[in-house]
Amino acid sequence: MSNDVTNVPDASRLRPRRGEYGLDGDYGTVSARGQAIIAAAILTVLIALTVYFAVTGVVVGAVIPAVCALGLVLFVGSFLRTTKVGKYEVWERILTGLRLRGNERLLELGCGRGAILCMAAELLPGGRAVGIDIWQADQTGNSPESARRNAELEGVGGRVELVTGDMTRMPFSDNEFDLIISNVAIHNIPDATGRRTAIDEAFRVLRPGGRLVVADLAFTNRYRARLSELGMVDLELRNLGWRMWWGTPLLPTRLLTGTKPSGS
Repeated sequence: MSNDVTNVPDASRLRPRRGEYGLDGDYGTVSARGQAIIAAAILTVLIALTVYFAVTGVVVGAVIPAVCALGLVLFVGSFLRTTKVGKYEVWERILTGLRLRGNERLLELGCGRGAILCMAAELLPGGRAVGIDIWQADQTGNSPESARRNAELEGVGGRVELVTGDMTRMPFSDNEFDLIISNVAIHNIPDATGRRTAIDEAFRVLRPGGRLVVADLAFTNRYRARLSELGMVDLELRNLGWRMWWGTPLLPTRLLTGTKPSGS
């Protein structure tokens, strides 16, 4: 796989997505609508303070809220670009860089509404793309029905299989998949033991010689260390660049890749 995952095509050159994939994020406590209202309210207050202090001649008082308002706008803009455009740019490069034969059996951990799963399925005319998820509120409108509908809209419904299940206890046989992918999902497991178990499960169901491709916001060094303990080879970890910043450079996405040894 190519090391250059940030030099991706412009969004205008990608085939437009036909599905409805919502927004990535944590909406278990506060809905996307609620978060948008809160952000708009904060921005309104910051702009009002900027105008007030500018009119009254308090320069420092005007600059501080103005800078905060600009930061909020940039944060929200970066987040929206990543979830609506950036992740597709990057994953298109990742998936095509794998040079798949087209008959692989692929598994996505935490497939959500199927954005990446459907992209992968397009490259598998003779294969199968399986997605597993517990369908929690880490995407707007997250449900197996949404994922199934998106697969049909993308024209890959016959290649996609959806499984409701926990990635720490997957209902699959040993050595079942040629390729396992995951996009910003494993970190949602709340405890270190659970995340370690998910990595163990991924290794278990991956066939000897199969490849693992995991993108995540956190814990990727621990994933790599555990996979090394399990015997995974060709492990590589790298930053995916600004297209997958979740609002700020402080929340980048890193990509971990590796191969299960043929003798495993």
